[in-house]
Amino acid sequence: MTADPRLAMLASYNQWMNRRVYDAAATLGHDALVADRGAFFGSILGTLNHLVVTDTIWLKRFAAAPDAPAVLAALDDTPMPTTLDAVPYATLPLLRERREWLDALILQWIATLTPLQLAASLTYTSTRGAHFTRDVLGVVTHLFNHQTHHRGQVTTLLSQAGVDVGVTDLLAMPLDAD
Repeated sequence: MTADPRLAMLASYNQWMNRRVYDAAATLGHDALVADRGAFFGSILGTLNHLVVTDTIWLKRFAAAPDAPAVLAALDDTPMPTTLDAVPYATLPLLRERREWLDALILQWIATLTPLQLAASLTYTSTRGAHFTRDVLGVVTHLFNHQTHHRGQVTTLLSQAGVDVGVTDLLAMPLDAD
């Protein structure tokens, strides 16, 4: 079990909400999913791809750390994305398959984190070539906060398309969501 049960809760919430958003998105046709809706990443599909891209980037950064948990070796064959607006998955079913895989990996990874790892620092290079060192707990928290931020954008885009995702509050998550 993770050193911080709050991170396990955030990982479960992340998976639960991603499933709900993808279920809602699946009620739309492909043209509606790729329509430019004026969002930062253009479309619903573009925004959902952005989240897969950024989660991949962060997990690969963690996988490159000297004390990386073995579970992150699952990313060894995954190329590092080079741009934040990449669309590696052109259809919702392909994107959803990757999203579900990533969410399962995130749950497994979070469960391995020790207090020592959470207190450590992560040094990485951004997609623009800038070098940073940040505390691991802060970066893990950012990973989940970033998901929530862009899922909020997607729920707005879905609402504008006539699709209601429903309640998105953390406290609405069933206790057995994972």
